Parts: sequence; structure tokens; C-alpha cells
Amino acid sequence: MIKMRRMKNLFRSVALVAVVFLGIQHVSAQQKIGHINADEIFQLTPEFKTANDQLRTLNDTKTKELQGMWEEFQKKQTEANEKYRNRSEANKETVDAELQSLGQELQSMEQRIQEVQRVAQEDLGKKQQELLAPIQTKVMNAINAVAKEKGYAYVLDTSSGNVIYFQGGEDIAMDVRTKLGISPDAKPVTPAVPTEPQQ
Repeated sequence: MIKMRRMKNLFRSVALVAVVFLGIQHVSAQQKIGHINADEIFQLTPEFKTANDQLRTLNDTKTKELQGMWEEFQKKQTEANEKYRNRSEANKETVDAELQSLGQELQSMEQRIQEVQRVAQEDLGKKQQELLAPIQTKVMNAINAVAKEKGYAYVLDTSSGNVIYFQGGEDIAMDVRTKLGISPDAKPVTPAVPTEPQQ
């Protein structure tokens, strides 16, 4: 009798474990997992190409401005070096006064160059945020829409570096491209300045 009860209890335990295990397997089987390279999709959008061209133009303008200032600085520095080389006992006082004046001018120019460089970086950062944030939102909305339409429980972003390993799952890139109106054979645009799409 005791053996029979133990057998029934054991059978119930095994049956319960089997039901729980099968239930977990059933839930897992229902959850679809997809993956996408969000950076690539982001760089494929026509809006990114337009924004990238604007950022490249702004970057080139700021770079030329800084190069012009740097060239002017180098000319002054060459002038100061030349004066110093031609310094003699006869012109020492005059040349020393000129060198002091040039030294102050060079210091002032260097500070202006650093300030212009700082402002240029800020301007580029602001413009980048202004131009790219709406594109990031559009891409994320498309990914979310495709995930909901296709019934994905999870979509992994393979471009973020957080996915260490994945096998299987479905690449939803083509569905998202279609949702965004991007040609299947379109190639990503190389960013003019480093971009970091926000997830």
C-alpha cells in the first residue's frame, strides 16, 4: 500500500514536471525572435544621405576656416623665427619688442583657434543631433511596426555589439527596408562624421 502511494506520488511528480516542461517549450516555441543590423538600415535611408551631405558640407566649411587660421598662425610664427634669427646687438631692443608683440599675438591667435575648434565641434554635434534624431525615430518606428506585424517577441540589434551569439531567428531587414521604401539593392552611405544611432 505504501509502495503504491509512493508510486502514485512519483508518477504525479513526473507528470507535473512533464506538463511544466511542455508548457515552457510551448511558450518558447511561440515566441519568435528576429534580428536586424539597425545601423545599416539607418544608413540606407534617403534622409540619412541628405543629412550626411549637409554634415559633410558643414564639416568641410569648419575645417577650411580652421586651416586658414592655422596657416595665418604659422606665417606669424615663421615671421617671429625670422626676426629672432636676424637679431643682433645693434637691433636687440627693437627686435625684442617686436618679438614680445608677436608672441602675444601668437598666443591670442592660438586661443582663438582653440575656441573656434571648440565651437565647431559643438555646432557639428548639434547639427548631427538635429538631423539624425528624426531618422533614428523613423527607423525604430519601422522596426517596431514590422516586429508587431510579424509577431516577434524579440528583435536583436546585431549592430549594437550586445548580441554575442545568435543562430537562427529571422533577419527582418528586408521587411524594414520595404516599410521605409528602401530599395533591396541599396548600399549604406559612409557617414561624413561619426554617428551613433540611439536605440
